[in-house]
Amino acid sequence: MDRRELIGAARRVIDIEATAVAALESRIDTAFAAAAQHMLECRGRVVVTGMGKSGHIAGKIAATLASTGTPAFFVHPGEASHGDLGMITAQDTVLALSYSGETAEILTILPLLKRLAVPLIAMTGNARSTLGRRSDVHLDVSVAIEACPLELAPTASTTAALAMGDALAIALLEARHFTAEDFARSHPGGTLGRRLLLTVADLMHTGDALPLVDDDALVGEALLEMTAKGLGMTGVTDAAGRLTGLFTDGDLRRTLDRDIDIKRAPIADCMTRDPKTVTADTLAAEAVRLLQTHRIGGGALMVVDDDERPIGALNMQDLLRAGVI
Repeated sequence: MDRRELIGAARRVIDIEATAVAALESRIDTAFAAAAQHMLECRGRVVVTGMGKSGHIAGKIAATLASTGTPAFFVHPGEASHGDLGMITAQDTVLALSYSGETAEILTILPLLKRLAVPLIAMTGNARSTLGRRSDVHLDVSVAIEACPLELAPTASTTAALAMGDALAIALLEARHFTAEDFARSHPGGTLGRRLLLTVADLMHTGDALPLVDDDALVGEALLEMTAKGLGMTGVTDAAGRLTGLFTDGDLRRTLDRDIDIKRAPIADCMTRDPKTVTADTLAAEAVRLLQTHRIGGGALMVVDDDERPIGALNMQDLLRAGVI
């Protein structure tokens, strides 16, 4: 095959699978709602099972459900009949995937599932199959043709099943009012977890690392403090220790543009008054939004307590290092 033939074959696959997924829209009906309701009312876990390629899709669906607010796990149907069926309790709901609806390993455990009286949701390509007829709810994921020209390798059918599983997961997510913060709690090690769970308190510089000068200081003194602390800024406080201003690299450039003698100029004449601040419990992601929304030069933020006294400082580099941006 030359390059054009390879590209043509790939495009046919995409077209066939896109058609298979599009056909699912008309099947999102009362059966789909019933399946979702069973999952919402489940007091245990949603147990997803499938054999072969359907098993791989079932594992992905279980993982998506679990990370979007619906406790779920995958059980291999072959292992289920050799002891793993004990993982399923009467409080659970079972979602079984089999395109033919006649997968022997799943049919073997059907009587035991019925004995447990768990709700059984079947996802097949044949509603009249054994699994389709014996389920409480049947979801039709049939496809006109497979993308495989030999009609042997599950391709369009597995894509359709995966899309139906995603539809269930997201419908349940919305029904549970699942938030981004909820999602982050199950992904604490990922980028999203860092973005949504880190607070300013986790990142800010405190104590001796906090750059501060009094409001009667000169610009030259502020520059020395900025250089010593290395954050590209310094807070300015009054006699009571309250924050009255912020002096950054940007303020320094503006001061130089005004031909002011920085050795003699008071900091109070050159600082930014009433700067944007955050509290220690502010989410780091919110601090980023604040910096971007107000286009704060140098990405500098002071952290204050309830009395407007500085307790910390952070800048854009701190947020970048933490993976929040």
